[in-house]
Parts: sequence; structure tokens; C-alpha cells
Amino acid sequence: MIRKIGINDREYPKGLRNIYDPPKALYVNGSFSEQDAMAVAIVGSRRATLYGLEMSEKFGYELASHGITVVSGMARGIDSAAHRGALKAKGRTIAVMGSGHGHIYPPENAKLYKEIAAAGAVVTEFEDAEEPLAYHFPMRNRIISGLSLGVLVVEAAKDSGALITADLAAEQGREVFALPGKISSATSSGANRLIKDGARLVESVDDILEELKITEIRPLAGAAKAKKDGEIARKTKAYVYNSLTEDERAVYRTLSDEPLYIDDIVNKANVGLKKAADVLLKLQLKHLVREMPGKQFVRKAG
Repeated sequence: MIRKIGINDREYPKGLRNIYDPPKALYVNGSFSEQDAMAVAIVGSRRATLYGLEMSEKFGYELASHGITVVSGMARGIDSAAHRGALKAKGRTIAVMGSGHGHIYPPENAKLYKEIAAAGAVVTEFEDAEEPLAYHFPMRNRIISGLSLGVLVVEAAKDSGALITADLAAEQGREVFALPGKISSATSSGANRLIKDGARLVESVDDILEELKITEIRPLAGAAKAKKDGEIARKTKAYVYNSLTEDERAVYRTLSDEPLYIDDIVNKANVGLKKAADVLLKLQLKHLVREMPGKQFVRKAG
């Protein structure tokens, strides 16, 4: 059921109310929660690479596993992957649309729209009949950052709309994070530029939690915290492993905590040297493998 929430209504998010030019009203399918005060946005390219999609889903999953609400724009690519990660962790997620509820965009996200509304909220400042016009999306971006404590840019080209969200976040006093990418990749040029300009480089969800001084929504300590951290680590590792390609699994299975030379990996995994090198790089980016001196590799602990 879609409800209209005015800026003076109690349910209207406090953080959003305090930005410059907040929406006078929000049209909401779903509901807000006190937990949403601890929210992080994940944004990026609609034309994302496989690496970008995997990382967006992984960070969405891990943030939600820590009780953090994941905010994004339900667009193709990085946005949709972030929402899916949060949903897989059975966490909260909020989607901000650049159209009215009568025009779900992109249309292939109709199922995702329903899942987000059931697990959090789909919000927009546009009435139901409003179509997804180009100028709506920069307006939408200020809501994404306004609902969040910080914004993580996973993958973005130099002209990506995600950079508008990052700029708005900085203007609103939010933290800006960016996941580094290859310097030769056009889809990472915007994110790399953000890091060069002072955004916090992110390698793991701990970097975000540390910068925002977030521990847990329900703080744990001692053995209980160790148990919870262990459960999250195991679930995340299993989740990442299940997303591997056949070649990535073949290479990963050859490794252990004993260093193995790349030539031995090639023979045991029955893959070519170029393919092995490419796969090992991908496994390092997924924090599953560590390179040791002398072109030796081990499985990463934890």
C-alpha cells in the first residue's frame, strides 16, 4: 500500500529532513524503521562489469548482515545488485525511484520492487503518474544520500550519475567511499577519481563501519560478538564462493594454507597460465586468495 508522508510527519526520516531542499512529501511503499537511521548507500554504473556487480552485492550483503540498512536507486547494474545483496542477508533495504509508483523503472525490476517494499521501503517524491524522466534522477540522488550516513561508489565512469550522488553526499556532510578499480577500466575512472580527490578507499565492509563509527545496531561484546562475527564471515565466504565461475572454483580448490607456485596451480587446476593469472587476480579482489613472495598463493584465512 502506497502512503504519502509529509515533511512534518513523525515518520519522515530525520536525516533527510535536515538536508538542503528536502522533498516536501514522500510516497512510500513499505515502511521506515528506527534501524534506517543507520543506513549506507551503494551506487554505481548501470553498465557495470561482473566484478562491480559481485562487489556491490557482496557489500550489500555484508552491510545488511551487520544490521545496516542499504539504500540505492533500484537502477540496472550496481544499484540492483546492492539491493539483492541486502535481501539475501534478510536485511533492510530502501530504494529511491526517479518516477512515480505507477512507473516502475526499469520495468524488469518489478519483482525486485515488491521484494524491497516487503523488506524495507520503495520511496519517491513523484506522484504515481510521473514517468522516469531524465531530470528526475539527479533529484532522486539527493534523497539517496540524504537517507544515508555515507555513500559507497562501487563502479562509476567519469560521467556516471553516481558521481552526482557522491557530490551531493559531500555537500550534505555525508561520508564518501569508493571501491578502487583498474586504471585501464573506463567503468572505474570515476571511482578512482573520487579516491584521488579524498574519498575513503574501501577494501572491506570494516572500512565503512570504522569510518562511520558503527559497531552493531544491537551492540555485542566478548564471546557473543566473536560468535556473530564468525557467523557473518562464514556466511559471506560461502556466499562469495557460490558466486564463483567454474574456472575460479577449480583454481580455488587447488589452494590451501600452504603456499603454492603458480606453475603448480596451472597443472593442478588444468588451466592455462594466462587464465590462471587472471583468475588468481579475481580471487584476490574477492578476498579469497593472498599472493605471497615468489608468485606463490594461499587461501586467505577468515
